[in-house]
Amino acid sequence: MRRLALSSVLVLSLAVAPALVAQQAEAGFTSLFDGKSLSGWTLVGGRGEGYGVKDGVLFCAKGGGGKLLTDKEYSDFVLRFEFKMPPEGSNNGLGIRAPREGDAAYQGMELQIIDEAAALSGKWGTLKDAQYHGSVYGVIAAKKGAMKPAGQWNVQEVTAKGKQITVVLNGQTILDADLSTVTDPAVLKQHPGVLRTSGHIGLLGHNDYIEFRNIRIKELR
Repeated sequence: MRRLALSSVLVLSLAVAPALVAQQAEAGFTSLFDGKSLSGWTLVGGRGEGYGVKDGVLFCAKGGGGKLLTDKEYSDFVLRFEFKMPPEGSNNGLGIRAPREGDAAYQGMELQIIDEAAALSGKWGTLKDAQYHGSVYGVIAAKKGAMKPAGQWNVQEVTAKGKQITVVLNGQTILDADLSTVTDPAVLKQHPGVLRTSGHIGLLGHNDYIEFRNIRIKELR
């Protein structure tokens, strides 16, 4: 009986260990999406059906969009989330340090969210390098090749610390950008938002359906 009891404890410990590791890895993170509502978010300039929630995911409706902004503003942070695109691909964006008014891709910063395969096939015309997934839109290009096929969940982590912006997609670093290297006057004139130090986080819909889940953030001090 004693051996059986010890074996049971060991099995239980092994089962619980991964969960404890996961909790430790997420220490300091706060959820931005409760899986049931858009509480904590505000839609600005919404189009069509905008954004919604179903089956625990936050989605941008087909033909919908606008800026879905966090009510709170953030400066330095680590943001983790998952996204999934439909078979035909999708074009969206992640606004960081964005103001409430104006275009987040210019007055703030937009980290492009776009299906790589569909983009390479010409679905949205001929894109510049800094218009592909993970790029600081129109400013600094990200690496290609880390995105999963449409219909599968992608895991992304974004770290914004001072002028350093890092994007990790499915375990691969696709962007490690120093904003202080952006010195071209023409680029700075078109994208003054790269100089911002704080602002809202936003989902920037462009009429395409896409799903998000497990959105959480850790503020860096």
